[in-house]
Amino acid sequence: MNFRHRNREEPEINLIPFIDVLLVVLIFLMLSTTYSKFTELQIILPVADAEAARDRAREVLVGVNSDGGYTVNKTPVAGRTVEALARALSVSAGAGSDTVLLISADASARHQAVVTVMEAARKAGLTQITFATQAPGAGQNPGP
Repeated sequence: MNFRHRNREEPEINLIPFIDVLLVVLIFLMLSTTYSKFTELQIILPVADAEAARDRAREVLVGVNSDGGYTVNKTPVAGRTVEALARALSVSAGAGSDTVLLISADASARHQAVVTVMEAARKAGLTQITFATQAPGAGQNPGP
């Protein structure tokens, strides 16, 4: 009988197959994942809660209608140039440096018409500009 003491080898855990399986699962998940792509930019016009009362010393209201016409304090401006609008703003604002320009543009007005108002305000020396918005659901046309 052979009663010799044998050297026992410690069992060893082989991690290589485990790592291989994890890499295959990772590659599968990376290839099968779909990513959202935005195909178009949808713009929603600004809406604000108008419950807060306006507390401004001097205010000049500029209206921009859908065809690009301007009004300054509800008086139509002759011409659509920056210079004509700047003259009308200078007359309405006077010499007040604290005058706030409130731009109230139609939702379908061209972006260039609003930029023209901002350029005229710069030429007239008006630095405080704000935009008029409407309350949510107050006569808004839903977008397509």
